Amino acid sequence: MSIYNDIISSKGNKLALLIDPDKTQGDVLTTVCKNAEIHGFDLILVGGSILWHSTERTVNEIKKACTLPVVLFPGNSFQVCGNADAILFMSLISGRNPDFLIGQQVVSAPIVKQLSLETISTGYMLFDTGKQTSVEYMSNTKPLPSNKPDIAVATALAGEMLGLKMLYLEGGSGAQSILGVSMIEAIRKNVSIPLMVGGGIRTVDDMKNAFAAGADIVVLGTIIEDEPEMIEAFGKGK
Repeated sequence: MSIYNDIISSKGNKLALLIDPDKTQGDVLTTVCKNAEIHGFDLILVGGSILWHSTERTVNEIKKACTLPVVLFPGNSFQVCGNADAILFMSLISGRNPDFLIGQQVVSAPIVKQLSLETISTGYMLFDTGKQTSVEYMSNTKPLPSNKPDIAVATALAGEMLGLKMLYLEGGSGAQSILGVSMIEAIRKNVSIPLMVGGGIRTVDDMKNAFAAGADIVVLGTIIEDEPEMIEAFGKGK
């Protein structure tokens, strides 16, 4: 099965659960993944900025708990493992640090090829949402200004023209505010590839607004870490 063809590029609103191995483990991990499948989530992303816990072990536990596709969302090349179903092969196109534009990708490409992981080439666009995030600090890049849609649209267009299959728009883990509807709409009007939107989404209305603005996939992370019982509400609201 191609994760990209069968899920990511298909029509309809889709929900992704983002699991940070350092924050969700053990029985909580099992319960959260089971409930995500029961309540209509479409895939699980695994990754974080710095990981003290094994990505491979976390993926194994997820696969024991549910049958949802597991896609790596790696913060660096060390988070690549072969037991996932696919990997977001990302380039941080909002920044100007060559290590995250192409350096980490060069290091990890031979590993990904040897592991026969499905690669989903993704342009990662980090936005300023009110506070410095782990992504901004670790990547040593400035986020895109949230009040400059022309810059964001040009960046998104460049990513599509370079052949990327998807764009991931977010304000970083635990963002202070969500990405504005007008920004999502502006990007949606100008590109045809799927949009994945995350960062700061804490209510069902936040999720619905993102979908209405043009998001194909909404990613939920911190809210589920804090309030795992919200899984059902988000699934019903999709």
